[in-house]
Amino acid sequence: MRAADLLERGVIPAEIARRVGVAHQVVSEWRKAWRQGGREALRSAGPAGRKSKLSAEQLGQVENALVNGAAANGYQTDVWTLPRVAEVIQHVTGVSYHPGHVWYVLRDQLDWTCQRPARRAIERNDAAIERWVKKRWPQLKKPRGARTR
Repeated sequence: MRAADLLERGVIPAEIARRVGVAHQVVSEWRKAWRQGGREALRSAGPAGRKSKLSAEQLGQVENALVNGAAANGYQTDVWTLPRVAEVIQHVTGVSYHPGHVWYVLRDQLDWTCQRPARRAIERNDAAIERWVKKRWPQLKKPRGARTR
């Protein structure tokens, strides 16, 4: 709309492009649309793409189910996978999504990000690891400046 104001004041397209921060060609297209339909022709058509299958209320229900955790939704482990999320969406709302498309719902509509659980062995012994790094590692490490043949 800043460009429309400038067009109405008779500012040249090159100056409008500089002020608004777009290419000169873009302003030329805007000017053509403005001449044909006025300010209304420059209004945004809204977001592109297909409308969501889920309403805002349904998204809230899905998010509540996800926040409760996978175990609370009947899964053995508390890790969310895309197929599991697809099943929960189907169960909670009756709307089915392909598991490969669930990611777009999580990222674009719920603002969730991918989190990978830290993989640690159950048998891990941090004290033993620390001892090894302090005592054994220096014995195995080559001295500084040593050459190998």
